[in-house]
Amino acid sequence: QVQLAESGGGSVQAGGSLRLSCAASGFAYGSYCMGWFRQAPGKARDGIATIDTDGNTRYADSVKGRFTISEDNDKSSLYLQMNSLKPEDTAMYYCAVVDDTDALCTVGVHPNYWGQGTQVTVSS
Repeated sequence: QVQLAESGGGSVQAGGSLRLSCAASGFAYGSYCMGWFRQAPGKARDGIATIDTDGNTRYADSVKGRFTISEDNDKSSLYLQMNSLKPEDTAMYYCAVVDDTDALCTVGVHPNYWGQGTQVTVSS
């Protein structure tokens, strides 16, 4: 079965950096749209970065220029490098996969499978 395991979250001061990782298994990694999503307390879960099967990336405006999504197909792993972190980046961060190959791989996509999440807390 599909398994997604995030790691790398933690607490950091504003302006700092974190790198999230997602170890994927149970499916043909590299064949589907992958993405990072986040959910702050009391808010909806939003897409922030996606990468399609050709390696094309898309970002939410709120993170563009600060966050970078990448992957290592050989390791079946997805990454999110987060720089210049702000207190408003505080949220639970989720890795996700979209197994609908007809879906557009944008931050508005609706994934089918999710990881358990990793908490990121940014203090001012």
